[in-house]
Amino acid sequence: MYNRFLLVVVFVPLAVILIALAVANRGPVAFTLDPFNPGNQALTLQMPLFVLLFAALAVGLIVGSVATWLKQGRYRKLARQRGQEAQILRDSVQRNASQATAQTQAITRHNA
Repeated sequence: MYNRFLLVVVFVPLAVILIALAVANRGPVAFTLDPFNPGNQALTLQMPLFVLLFAALAVGLIVGSVATWLKQGRYRKLARQRGQEAQILRDSVQRNASQATAQTQAITRHNA
């Protein structure tokens, strides 16, 4: 239910806006990689404006995702360490429970 709501409320309007943006900005623009000599044809690309906008959006998403992933590394490390500690404690509890069961059975047999 939540996925369908998200699809209808967020992604459908976003798709409509992006399609309208792409249709409205079909004209070619010059994208130059040489800021000191914009007329240099070797370092100038002709592309539709919407391609440039979508590429900038994609690069921004990737850079932001990588920055977030790197920033949260210490929290992932802490979660990993605490998970290992919890597993060690679970194993210890299970080992102690099995020892207690064995001792209880031995005492029961000895008293019987």
